Amino acid sequence: MSALPHVFDATEANFEAEVIQASLKTPVLVDFWATWCGPCKQLAPILEKIVASYNGTLKLAKVDTDKEQQLAAVFGIRSLPTVVLVKDGQMVDGFMGALPEGQVREFLSRHIPAADAQPEATPEPAAAEKPEDAIARLRREIATAPDKPALKLDLALALMQSGDADAAQTELDALPDSLAQDTKAKRLRNQLDFARVLKDAPDMAALRARLATDANDHAARDLLGVRLLLDGNASAGLDEFLQILRTARAWNDGAAKKRLIAAFSVLDDEDLVGTYRRKMASLLF
Repeated sequence: MSALPHVFDATEANFEAEVIQASLKTPVLVDFWATWCGPCKQLAPILEKIVASYNGTLKLAKVDTDKEQQLAAVFGIRSLPTVVLVKDGQMVDGFMGALPEGQVREFLSRHIPAADAQPEATPEPAAAEKPEDAIARLRREIATAPDKPALKLDLALALMQSGDADAAQTELDALPDSLAQDTKAKRLRNQLDFARVLKDAPDMAALRARLATDANDHAARDLLGVRLLLDGNASAGLDEFLQILRTARAWNDGAAKKRLIAAFSVLDDEDLVGTYRRKMASLLF
C-alpha cells in the first residue's frame, strides 16, 4: 500500500468501492503495472507527481497485474504499463506506455480541468484486404521467403477469416514456439475455439425457439451468442453473453465472463469493445 495521499493499491475485492463508486465523486487514474516491467517503473513517479498536483481532485489506483489477473483480463490489458481513467463510474479513456509528464498532463486535461490541450488527430482507417486476396498474397510471399514464420501466422488468420477453420488450425499448429504467445496467435486461437463450440450445435432458429420456451436456458443463449458473434452481429452476440452474466453470473463456472473476454480479443472494433468492457465491468464491480 502506498504511503502517498490519494494513491492506493486496487484489487478485485476493493475495485467496485474504491474505483467505480469513488469515481462518481473523484476521477480515478488506474495504473496497470508489474514488478518486472521497466517502463512501469519509469511511469510510476510521473503519475504520482501529477496526481499529487491535483490536490485531492484525482486519485491513483495501482493494479499489480501479476496478482490481479482477473482485473487485467476485464480491462483487456495486453501491454504494460496501461493507464485507464475512470470517471462517473465509467472507463472514459486510457493510454499505453511510459509517456512523459507533459503528455500525461495533456491526456488528463481532456477530461479533468487543467491546462489546454490540443486534441489528437484521428488516423485515417486503412482499406481492408479481402481474405481471399490476403491468402493468395501471403502464399506468394511465403514461397519467396519461407524462413519468415510471421507470414505463416498472417496466413492462418486470413484462412480463418475466409471460413476455412481446419486450414487455419493446421497453420497455427505448425508455428514455431516463438510465435505461440503472439497476440495474433492468441486471437486466432480464440476464434477457432468459438468455431469449435458450434460443431453439431443447433441452428439459430432452434436456439431462439428454445429461449422463447425458457428464457433461462443459458446453454441455448450461450450458443446463440457465439452464432451471432461469428455471423458478424457482434453487438447482439455480446448482449447475449451479458444477459447470462446479469442473470446467472456463476453459470457453467463463469462461462459468460470468459466468453466476453475471449470475444473482446477477436473483435477489431475498439469502440464496440470499449463499450462492452464498460458494461461488463458495471456488472462485475
